[in-house]
Amino acid sequence: MKKGFLIILVLGLALTLSACAPAKDPGAAAGGSPAKADRRQIVVGFSQVGAESDWRLGNTQSMIDAFSAEGGYRLILDDAQNKQERQITAIRNFINQGVDYIVLAPTTERGWDTVLGEARAAGIPVILVDRRIEVEDESLFVCWVGSDFRREGDTAAVWMEEHLPEALRIVHLQGNLGSSAQIGRSEGLAAALARHPGWKVVFEAPGDFVQAKGQELIESLPQDLAYDVIYAENDNMAFGAIDALKNAGILPGKDVAIISFDAGGRALRLVLEGEINLDVECNPMHGPRVRAVIEQLERGETPSKYTYVEETWFDAETLTQAVIDRRGY
Repeated sequence: MKKGFLIILVLGLALTLSACAPAKDPGAAAGGSPAKADRRQIVVGFSQVGAESDWRLGNTQSMIDAFSAEGGYRLILDDAQNKQERQITAIRNFINQGVDYIVLAPTTERGWDTVLGEARAAGIPVILVDRRIEVEDESLFVCWVGSDFRREGDTAAVWMEEHLPEALRIVHLQGNLGSSAQIGRSEGLAAALARHPGWKVVFEAPGDFVQAKGQELIESLPQDLAYDVIYAENDNMAFGAIDALKNAGILPGKDVAIISFDAGGRALRLVLEGEINLDVECNPMHGPRVRAVIEQLERGETPSKYTYVEETWFDAETLTQAVIDRRGY
């Protein structure tokens, strides 16, 4: 009887010790780091405007790469399909899901006060990328990362002043009306028009940054309308314009000068081929910069309110294939 009791006691102790022993770390078992496996995952909700252009696709991929699971993040991506109401719904969904950070690429500049107030009440920092917004209280967002669109427009205007005749008839293909990129690039052209009495816009309409609309607008021009320059506010509208010109037997870059913005790889190849005369860069690689902002916030630091990305411009005289190959987008 005593012997049986001792056996039961030993077995009980063995089971107790086994239950109290620390579980094996799955990361360590696979050769990973226990510290990495135990690290808190940061959840980021990203409301993207849409997928209307090569630039936008590159911008989205930059975010996906920056906020990977391997880097300790979980990215929730929402495509707004160029509709502000969808972005507002997405932000409210992010709030309900309890994300750690919200990243917003806004469709337009106005109409954000209420929903961003809801994010602030929930204690979720909002980071803006690409386009800016107009709100009564700028504390509704932590910071903004993007391009100086007015400077891009001014850059294009200066190039036109230096390379094109004093008398110009301009077709102006605008982006999404009310977006920061459209406003800044249009303002740059407007300022140049004020300086040059010989410059005249003979046609102006929004193409929404979409290739098909760019082509449609050029094809809709009256056959007797004379013009020297197409000022397209992004590469995709420029692609559409080029297709329309070719279909009409007009040589893009020669019979009609093409001014474009974004400077993606496909467009830069057309610069080398002489079909786009000037392409002003709009850098889409915002992911690493936004991640750096979040890392600052995680350390309790305060990031700069506005951060402009570095950008340049390209024409056939300055561009080489080697430059295109090393750009990555």
